[in-house]
Amino acid sequence: MQGKIVKGIAGFYYVYTALGLFECKAKGIFRKEQKKPLVGDLVEMVPVDVEKMIGNITEILPRKNTLIRPASANVDQALVIFAIVKPDPNYNLLDRFLITMEEQSLPCLICFNKQDIATEEEKQELIEAYGKSGYEVLFVSGKLQEGIDTIREKLQGKTTVVAGPSGVGKSTIINALYPQANMETGEISRKIERGKHTTRHAELFALSEDTFIFDTPGFTSLSLGEMEKEELQGFYPEFTPYEKYCKFTGCSHISEPVCGVKDALERGDISRVRYENYKMLYEEIKNRRKY
Repeated sequence: MQGKIVKGIAGFYYVYTALGLFECKAKGIFRKEQKKPLVGDLVEMVPVDVEKMIGNITEILPRKNTLIRPASANVDQALVIFAIVKPDPNYNLLDRFLITMEEQSLPCLICFNKQDIATEEEKQELIEAYGKSGYEVLFVSGKLQEGIDTIREKLQGKTTVVAGPSGVGKSTIINALYPQANMETGEISRKIERGKHTTRHAELFALSEDTFIFDTPGFTSLSLGEMEKEELQGFYPEFTPYEKYCKFTGCSHISEPVCGVKDALERGDISRVRYENYKMLYEEIKNRRKY
């Protein structure tokens, strides 16, 4: 019987099948082959007790892709959720996440939550920062369920990884999309502005037979791993149209004269927020100690 792993906890894997949700263990052969089942894996499983919905995973079917962070398989796109306010968006962290997803060739949707308590000026600031970046930007209110239908349309027929920092209302949005998730949502701790009830494990929810959302633990930091500084500009798609106006091949768009990207920045064609993040990340990679 075929199914899809929707959750993995302490050596048990929960497999969504035509008959329902089975609790499974992975056969020892996977340990010998050093293969570990991932949330999102399509698998062959054999029922051990149909009444108790218990089975064994016997085969992991070929993966379309594998994500390292968050550890998952067969993902089509990412929905990254930040709050417009409370907490204020950390642009540097958002850019890091977009780069991490781009590195893994995943299209990204950016969703800004809590529009019910944000001003038009605050929304406009985000439109100016990310509207020119080539990403689709959505504004929603999970609390009032505004914009939830739009998100649902964007997810249709796909497996989407949903991620964002703690406390931005990610679980509230997932509850609105999939009320059966019955996830704990709570007020933000005023002291640290981090979600009190946070997701502690990765889990896949079936919105329909062909539509899944993959919730991941909230993150507060992201490393850019082994990326070289010369690679970074490739993850800022809004730079590309202007690079042909740079005088020097391999222009870093930081200190060189006659730079098409810096000219576009001065004209307002490129977001200053995004450009300043690019410079910060470039310096971080440049100064990173090599071991």
